[in-house]
Amino acid sequence: MTTDIPDTCHYVVIVFHSTLVSDLLSDASCQWNVWVPRDISAMTNSCVVIPCTFMYPSGIRPYRGIHGIWYFGQPYPQLFPPVVFKSRTDVVHESYKGRTKLLGDLHQRNCTLLINNIGTEHSGRYYFRADLGGANMYTFPDFAELKVLDQPNIDVPEEIVSDESLELTCYAPDNCPDLTPEIQWMYTDYLPDPEFSSDYLEESNTAVLSNTLTFTPRPMHNGQLLGCRVYYPNTTLVYERLISLDIKYAPRSVWVNVSSEVMEGSSVMLHCEVDSNPPPRISWMFGDQELLWDTASNISLSLDDVTPAQEGLYTCIGDNGYGMMNTSLYLAVKYPPREPLVNDSMTVLEGTSLALHCSTQGSPAPTLTWLKDGELVGTITADELSVLEIMEITPQGDGQYRCLAENEHGRASSSLNITVEYAPVLLEESKCTVVREGVQCVCMATGNPEPTIEFYLPDLNITINETDGRYNFYTHTDGHTSTGMIKLREKGERVDNGGPAVNVHCSIYNMYGRESILLELQQEKKYMMAVIVGTIGGVAVIAFIIAAVRYVGHNNKKENGNPRQDVVLENPALYYSAVKKDKQNLRKKVGEDGDYQPVGSMAGLERQELNYAALEFIGARPREGASGRGDDGSNYTEIKAK
Repeated sequence: MTTDIPDTCHYVVIVFHSTLVSDLLSDASCQWNVWVPRDISAMTNSCVVIPCTFMYPSGIRPYRGIHGIWYFGQPYPQLFPPVVFKSRTDVVHESYKGRTKLLGDLHQRNCTLLINNIGTEHSGRYYFRADLGGANMYTFPDFAELKVLDQPNIDVPEEIVSDESLELTCYAPDNCPDLTPEIQWMYTDYLPDPEFSSDYLEESNTAVLSNTLTFTPRPMHNGQLLGCRVYYPNTTLVYERLISLDIKYAPRSVWVNVSSEVMEGSSVMLHCEVDSNPPPRISWMFGDQELLWDTASNISLSLDDVTPAQEGLYTCIGDNGYGMMNTSLYLAVKYPPREPLVNDSMTVLEGTSLALHCSTQGSPAPTLTWLKDGELVGTITADELSVLEIMEITPQGDGQYRCLAENEHGRASSSLNITVEYAPVLLEESKCTVVREGVQCVCMATGNPEPTIEFYLPDLNITINETDGRYNFYTHTDGHTSTGMIKLREKGERVDNGGPAVNVHCSIYNMYGRESILLELQQEKKYMMAVIVGTIGGVAVIAFIIAAVRYVGHNNKKENGNPRQDVVLENPALYYSAVKKDKQNLRKKVGEDGDYQPVGSMAGLERQELNYAALEFIGARPREGASGRGDDGSNYTEIKAK
């Protein structure tokens, strides 16, 4: 319905679709003016009504009525734009034949246009030209922009963030009087608690129907499809549009390799994957050091020729601006023990307490064992540090200490030497012994540094050492043991028990102490045994000679036919003298081995010879229970010592 517009052109009231639109125009504005919606839309194959009102100067009187022309694309006739509608004739552009109709009354300044069965090719700008006759023709520069849609519009926010409420609105134009659309959402079954609301918006005589879907998206909804369907009841016109949800969410998972073990010198690949939208900036961190980064959904860090220094915690961090997440793994580098670090070799004083440290590195942690001269000492420690405590070390603690480190991949060791210094200690082997040539005194002592040995004869106030060459003095050092020996030719005076009296002191000393001891005089057992064995040997020789003489005499008698009788030696002392002489020569020879000098008051004494027992040889008559025949039939004789 339209109202008459007075010529005075004070104001115009136009009603479209039962909607009141008022436009108050002053007299000054009553020039060539037009009102059309700047934007209007319609679905393909439907129709659209473009509302239009125009004005012309009040002083113009239409000549032969008022006519109007609708152009498409251009407002200037000289450019020959396509004619959409022309009131004077039916000559229109081919694409608009039978499609357009003027709904408004031009005399009422209403130029509203209807376009039926429109297609996407009809989208564009539409201009109206008023023809009042003569030179009063005017093409209005204002235009209506028509958008012909083949699918509905969905208003999607520029950014959809997970866990934040989302509204999606689907729009359908309602500018076709004979068709009323309806809107329906599709693929919403998987959405959490979706809500729907409809609305109708009419502005500038254009109408839009909308339906809003509200829900809270989750990361799992990223990439899911949603659809909006617009349909016209009782027709076959159906329009659909699908969208894929692009939901932004912070990293929700960071996957890395499980913690692993590698051998020293090998290679390993550390892989990291991050689930986020958009793809994050992924970085591999080792401590505070960034080793590698990239903007991607996954990244791999390659480590070649791995060393123990690369053992530790590796962290993968994903950050996409919406949040940050990280996951770590531990890389263990296995290797055999390194050469242990131990104390330096040392020299300590007896009684000192020590702590020997042994430290090493190895993976797995090695066992540490302390050995002294190859023997186990202390306890076995399963750690990278072992301390061996030695309380008040003794001379027996002197030696090599070795720390042995072992694990399943190998072994290594380091050693140190401990030298224990201590004051001299006299050994029990120290003594004076009566020997055949006189008296031999031996003094043995151990100490570190090795002790110096001197002999002192208090009766003569004489000190015998290496610097004194008057006496037969001998010293020897073996390790920390020193041995000193002197030989005195005289045996000294007899004491009550029948032995010689010798007064010899042994003095031992080093930088840590001195000690002087009177050496005990002992009868040498070996010498006594030699005398006994010599005596028995002499008797055996004489017995052998007698037996031999008797055997020869017996044979001679047998050859002469004389009857058998026992033989008696007429001069057995002759054989004894021969044996004794041999023994004397033997002693003389032994005595020449050393140069023995008389000492002190014993110098005037003559050397005492061994006393041999006199032997009485009894005739070879068998005695009851004392003589008999040997196994070979020969006779034997008893030897008796007086």
